Amino acid sequence: MKADGQSYAPKGKVKHVIEPGEFKVAAIGLDHGHIYGMCNGLSEAGAEIVLVYDPDPEKAEAFRQSFPGVRVAGSEQEVLESDVKLVATAAIPSDRTGIGLRAMAYGKDFFADKTPLTQRKHLEEARAAVKSTKRKFFVYFSERLHVESAVYAEQLIEQGAIGKVVSVAGFGPHRLNAPSRPGWFFDPERNGGILLDIGSHQIEQILYFAGAKDAQIVSSRLANYNCKAHETFYDYGDVTLTCDNGAAGYLRVDWFTPQGLGAWGDGRTTIVGTDGYIELRKYIDVARDAEGDHVYMVNHEGEHHFKAAGRCGFPFFGRMIRDCLDRTETAMCQDHIFRSVELALDAQESAMVISQT
Repeated sequence: MKADGQSYAPKGKVKHVIEPGEFKVAAIGLDHGHIYGMCNGLSEAGAEIVLVYDPDPEKAEAFRQSFPGVRVAGSEQEVLESDVKLVATAAIPSDRTGIGLRAMAYGKDFFADKTPLTQRKHLEEARAAVKSTKRKFFVYFSERLHVESAVYAEQLIEQGAIGKVVSVAGFGPHRLNAPSRPGWFFDPERNGGILLDIGSHQIEQILYFAGAKDAQIVSSRLANYNCKAHETFYDYGDVTLTCDNGAAGYLRVDWFTPQGLGAWGDGRTTIVGTDGYIELRKYIDVARDAEGDHVYMVNHEGEHHFKAAGRCGFPFFGRMIRDCLDRTETAMCQDHIFRSVELALDAQESAMVISQT
């Protein structure tokens, strides 16, 4: 449902990059609905979702009904000993890296929902496992990878439509729906915190759209403005960063989407270049169009409005499958994945906490 970010699972064009049976996938851990979007993208690119395991049999059965042909495994070990090539997870964030380490030890590539970790030691363990096993550790940064307006903006930037990118600002508001959230959602030890959780989306896309390999956190802030029942939970965060190529970055994330909005969040990205700028209205064009994926661009040639929905699909998933089979890096560089998460972790740990008077 578009109104609920927990169950938002985009569907795109079917474009197989492999032959039937060539790439089998299993899902372990169904604590977040993102697993459906992850597996939609994989299956549309030709992967076969064949196994699922979750300690909760009701979650496993619901998943099986959404992906015909999937078999419910009796244990995680059964999945690890199978012939699947990739394990996908949207388990509780603090559990994701552990699943990945075990999957990679069994020769599987790994695909985690964001955030894939909650502690710095998880990052160190993941990096070490990738190096020792030669397996891949992908992360589902869905706010760029599974949004057609973002894919279209990538193409415009590559074509030089706005010149050299000098600034990227990302805004990721979300609807809280507090009564529907499980207990782990409000526990920073298990969810990682707002800047590591939904902020990692924004940092990844800032680096990507700016064409940067690295960045430095200039400042970060956290606040609990409206969720006083959970003292250690922060419902607002922002970060300012400077990329290694000189581009400027800013992000703001929050849990304040009002009930009146027709989507779970009015996600937007503004990309400024030397010859123009682009604004993405990802999920809705407020009070104008309930459909998302609007791209607004102004450059020396004029003012432009593109509707990206259905225009370019989601190429990440096919590239990821081919990378697993060909041992290449066309979908996303491993260093980029880890550095994006590490910067989000830095921002979360070093943030100034705002106290409202």
